[in-house]
Amino acid sequence: MKRPGMVPLCLIVCASVVACGGRALAAQQPFPIPKVTIGVDTAEKPEEVSGALKLLLVLTVLAVAPAILILMTSFTRIVVVLSFVRNALATQQMPPNQVLVGLALFLTFYVMAPVWTQVNETALQPYLAGEISQEEAVELGAKPVRDFMLRQTREKDLALFLGIGGLPKPETPADLPTYVIVPAFCLSELKTAFQIGFLIFVPFLVIDMVVASTLMSMGMLMLPPMMISLPFKILLFVLVDGWNLITRSLLLSFR
Repeated sequence: MKRPGMVPLCLIVCASVVACGGRALAAQQPFPIPKVTIGVDTAEKPEEVSGALKLLLVLTVLAVAPAILILMTSFTRIVVVLSFVRNALATQQMPPNQVLVGLALFLTFYVMAPVWTQVNETALQPYLAGEISQEEAVELGAKPVRDFMLRQTREKDLALFLGIGGLPKPETPADLPTYVIVPAFCLSELKTAFQIGFLIFVPFLVIDMVVASTLMSMGMLMLPPMMISLPFKILLFVLVDGWNLITRSLLLSFR
């Protein structure tokens, strides 16, 4: 028979042994605690100031990268036209927004691939090889992008921003400032996208009118025409291979 107090005494002894062993192990292998400090020091050399400015410039470019992708590439026209297609079909959220944006991105990569290849060959690779300076690389890299935007920009849109800004009429396209080309290019892309969207809406509008007239002549006024016309619009779009036609027209419109 165990004596009273023997079990608590054993537990106390075991706990003391474990604690002593833990302290001994900690004394043999000390665990280093890292020290984290965050501070801002004063730049003492011009090179340090230049490096900080370059870092700030890189962060700024990354922040406006979505705007550059949207406004200086073919993305605007493509995504607007694809949205018009979905609205003309009246299929609500089919295809989903993620599918339309993903398709627009990859079509943008396809259209802009020759431009980016030229930028890489004429500006990026020579700069990385140390053959040209940073200023020359920026100038050479911007030229293919400017040429692409100018090919798709209407003179009327360019004249709008030149006139409002009070800028003199340029003698050559190289004299046009980039901050004039970008908004003019965006306006031209929106106009072209809406023109294509109008042509897309016409056949589906005809189907809606035919279905509505048929239902009215049959006296079925309470039946929504959209419910009847939707299967016919989808059938027509599938029979003519609509996605192939839309994609082909979009790609050819950038030539």
